[in-house]
Amino acid sequence: VQLQASGGGLVQPGGSLKLSCAASGFNLDYYTIAWFRQAPGKEREGVSCIRGSGRSTFYAPSVKGRFTISRDKSKNTAYLQMNSLKPEDTAVYYCAATITSPILSTWKSEDIYNYWGQGTQVTVSS
Repeated sequence: VQLQASGGGLVQPGGSLKLSCAASGFNLDYYTIAWFRQAPGKEREGVSCIRGSGRSTFYAPSVKGRFTISRDKSKNTAYLQMNSLKPEDTAVYYCAATITSPILSTWKSEDIYNYWGQGTQVTVSS
């Protein structure tokens, strides 16, 4: 059972990146997927979440309107499209999965996530 995050890199301010979170050993169809990030010297924070149905998504205020979370069930993969990137988006990004269906007040709670990817570095700099 594994989550594999990829797609990070170095991008200039205003640029875009698309992160992928591929699952192996289990079917993501029934899981809620979230993206978290951790910047140097800061605590890990929730970025976005998509529930198993795909109909409910949540975003941190700092990324709303710039980031889009999605999932492709045929590829057993979730994505985070990041546009209009800012230097403050620089962090290691992690994907996580939970069998539960969190709500707005609970999706950022790391304790509910059963599986975590290894992280992918995103650096926004000119």
